Amino acid sequence: MKNILTIVALMLAFISTAAHAAVQTIKAEVNGMVCAFCAQGIEKKMRSLSQTKDVYVDLKKKIVAVELKDGQTLSHDSVTALIKDAGYDVAKIETINETAQQVKAASRGKK
Repeated sequence: MKNILTIVALMLAFISTAAHAAVQTIKAEVNGMVCAFCAQGIEKKMRSLSQTKDVYVDLKKKIVAVELKDGQTLSHDSVTALIKDAGYDVAKIETINETAQQVKAASRGKK
């Protein structure tokens, strides 16, 4: 019985890790956001994309995180173009294996 519980626990850990690894979020450092209206505008624009699962915008840290739905892709160029069209500059952009909520938690933990 103990061996079965160990195997089940290992399988659950593997499944959890595999599911977590599948998460894709595009994280951008954006210059020019100076007010809550700026952040809301970018968030609204990113949420309107069919590939978007969740969005987090941190005005103070100048972060925009766009979490993608499972199996969806979105190019860095597309995200950069949307942000530039809104009137802001992208200083850095990358794809990370974290959810938008994990980016939010990490951002708030670093005060």
